[in-house]
Amino acid sequence: MSIFLEFAGKKQLTPRQILTDPVLFLAFGFGSGLAKKAPGTFGTVAAIPLYLLLIQFDNLWIYSIFTIIASIVGIWLCGIAADKLGEHDFGGIVWDEIAGLLITLWWVPFTWQNLLLGFILFRAFDIVKPWPIRWLDRHVEGGFGIMLDDIVAGVFAGGLLMWLLSLAH
Repeated sequence: MSIFLEFAGKKQLTPRQILTDPVLFLAFGFGSGLAKKAPGTFGTVAAIPLYLLLIQFDNLWIYSIFTIIASIVGIWLCGIAADKLGEHDFGGIVWDEIAGLLITLWWVPFTWQNLLLGFILFRAFDIVKPWPIRWLDRHVEGGFGIMLDDIVAGVFAGGLLMWLLSLAH
């Protein structure tokens, strides 16, 4: 019994097809979206090494430019991936979770505690989908729709995290 999908999407793509296609490889979060259970959580975990790499530059401009580009390119990436899979917002498409975690942690100073709390808050907003996130998820189509609800979840989670940190000081 494997923890990975045997096939993905209505077009029944194999993991090999996904991992060897550059667009699908990125859209599936470097393969993390192939998890049978909780692919969004695995996709968010896949964002952590990227986040840790970006903070090594200790430069908000580099982090900001990368996060903005990842979010904009994600619209195209997720849209193409959905077309290739034959299914809108297939659970294994997790580039939106990667961008969402980067947005959550954008203005937050690095500590392991902040990373963990940001991860938990982002996953909570992404899973529960309070208004307007749920509305966006249901009504906005294409790659933009796939990305938008996670971008908003990242903004909400990041805002809440910054507020909680301000209370602690």
